[in-house]
Amino acid sequence: MTIVDVRILVEGASDVEVVSKALQGLALGSEYNITISSIIPTTNIEIAKSAAAGADLLIIATDADRVGRELAERLFNELSEMVGHIERMKLPLGHDLEHIDVELVRKELKNALVRAGLKTLQRLPEYMELRRDYLDLKGKFEELEKENEELKKKIEELEKKYQEAQEELKRAEAENSRLMDIVKKRAKVYSLKEKWEELFPGVELPSEELFDKAVKNLGFSGKVIVGQGFVYAEDEKLLEELLRTVYLALKLTEKEEREEREIEVVEGGEEVEEEIEVIETEGEKVE
Repeated sequence: MTIVDVRILVEGASDVEVVSKALQGLALGSEYNITISSIIPTTNIEIAKSAAAGADLLIIATDADRVGRELAERLFNELSEMVGHIERMKLPLGHDLEHIDVELVRKELKNALVRAGLKTLQRLPEYMELRRDYLDLKGKFEELEKENEELKKKIEELEKKYQEAQEELKRAEAENSRLMDIVKKRAKVYSLKEKWEELFPGVELPSEELFDKAVKNLGFSGKVIVGQGFVYAEDEKLLEELLRTVYLALKLTEKEEREEREIEVVEGGEEVEEEIEVIETEGEKVE
């Protein structure tokens, strides 16, 4: 059972003797679980604050005159928030231990303790309500604490899954990058006409036989295949090289053909001139 810590404030040293004498006839500890931890003689507020702080019950024992009443009121106002409960106890006038009525002091002390107990009982319903609220809040707190622990575990699991997902994403990105490189390097099928017009607009597309010859001459066999109006090429650069080669071959062929025609024209003109000379010579002979 909890021991109730009681402290008593008195005005002076002589009052300490009076109160101590009165306490000798009371079995507070064994009967009521009350301990008088200290009797403090002071009228100084700051000293009183230091001495009384944290007490369960503070009894202010001052004389039953006006000065004692005013001192008790001042101490009450200053110390009420520092202790659990405060009670006023009136000491009989006169501080001579030989002439003071110790039994009267003992009775007054008992009455102060009884009043404190009764006031505590009056506050018991309020205390019980507060206790119920406390237990309710404690239960809710424990539930929230449990939920908090569960949420922490879930967060840890989610963080672990997130890390795994991040690693998987990195692997997927690396794999995707690798596949994209493969796709870029893969052979593609192109429209022969579209690619030709793209590079050489306005120039008539030559026959596929010419492309086949160029493929063999360039050593592109297996890398570039021409047929049915389409070109299968491992690399677009190979295709462009093939088309430019064919275009150059066409131009060279056209040039050769043009030169041959020019030669034929020249040779044909010389033969006509020779015939004219012959005719003219024979005409002269006839004459």
